[in-house]
Amino acid sequence: MRLDNKIALVTGADSGIGQAIAEEFAKAGADVVITFHTDEAGAAETKRRIEATGRRAMVAQLDVRNSGAVGSFFERAAVEFGVPDVLVNNAGKGMGEKTPVADLADDQLDVVLDTNLKGPLYCARAFVKLRQANGGKGRIVNISSVAQHLPTAQSAPYGMSKAGLGSLTRSLSVELAELRINVNNIAPGMIETPMTQERIDDPEKREASFKEIPWHRAGQPVEIARLALFLASDYGDYVTGQTWTMDGGLTMNWGGA
Repeated sequence: MRLDNKIALVTGADSGIGQAIAEEFAKAGADVVITFHTDEAGAAETKRRIEATGRRAMVAQLDVRNSGAVGSFFERAAVEFGVPDVLVNNAGKGMGEKTPVADLADDQLDVVLDTNLKGPLYCARAFVKLRQANGGKGRIVNISSVAQHLPTAQSAPYGMSKAGLGSLTRSLSVELAELRINVNNIAPGMIETPMTQERIDDPEKREASFKEIPWHRAGQPVEIARLALFLASDYGDYVTGQTWTMDGGLTMNWGGA
């Protein structure tokens, strides 16, 4: 699976899944634009890994919740680095402290929905405009969560945002088919990233989590990255509008857990 001479743009590529995707894409021959929100050091490390493969990298701070900033950034990246062939919507926001809906503050709801749902839409819109102006074709890979399939008690906004991202994937796949832009979605389960590290490091929490996963382990970011590479490459040309769940069997086990 190759991405030779392609340009990929990966949001939230400063750590975890985004960092792994950026690195795997570079190993497959792509030049990569990476964005970060606050972790500048992590983004610099991602850039180092990309350049170590012999590929080019561009780093920029971006708040995907800001539609104007997203549009301006995509235009600037196209001029300074090249028009992206692949967009990976990876930037996301967890709930933090679990909160019942009855106690949910508006700002808690807004930050999660704006980051996880409106952010990918803003990025997709900017990406599609660039592809339309450059002959169409391209790939969009959204990074969702098994939360789009499962109940998320006391984390309703998170589940809502990820379910919405799955719906956006389906809608865009039909809308963009004539342009030959594939749109797919990956729904990871428990992956060993900074977001889950506390749970993995705590023996009791780790045991409780692994008990619910038939594979009895957390996934690794590179495993998600390899699936993203398939979807971004020519190998995935006949795939669009799909959500690919990668969770060690968690969703298969949920009903009996």
